[in-house]
Amino acid sequence: MTFTRTFTARPEHIDVMGHVNNAVWVQWMEAMATAHWEAVAPPEHQAQYAWVVTRHEIDYRGNIREGESVTGETYIPEGPTGARFVRRVDFRNAAGKVLVSARTTWAMIEIASQRLMRVPPEVAAPFWDGGE
Repeated sequence: MTFTRTFTARPEHIDVMGHVNNAVWVQWMEAMATAHWEAVAPPEHQAQYAWVVTRHEIDYRGNIREGESVTGETYIPEGPTGARFVRRVDFRNAAGKVLVSARTTWAMIEIASQRLMRVPPEVAAPFWDGGE
């Protein structure tokens, strides 16, 4: 149950070292998670719930320069724990080498109350295969 998206480094993504800034990688991780949610979650879930990041663990193993692209792949490796879900994200260059790998933790918010809430099984089901 993976979701992929391609990103191309534009001039505004480049730092003084001549490659994609670390903050941009984090923005791309958020963009992937949001796009995955919007592509898979039914409209009624999207209207009821939102997600917030509680933790990022990122390994930087390489980088890209302006004009180069990466393919991001994200998936949910395990079921939710209470209000939280762990999401894996890997960005690969054209040769398939993982340049950036992350384990991010997201918490579910009920939009109406603005409070954390336990992830219901029907919300988790489209994103996680139950370990099967």
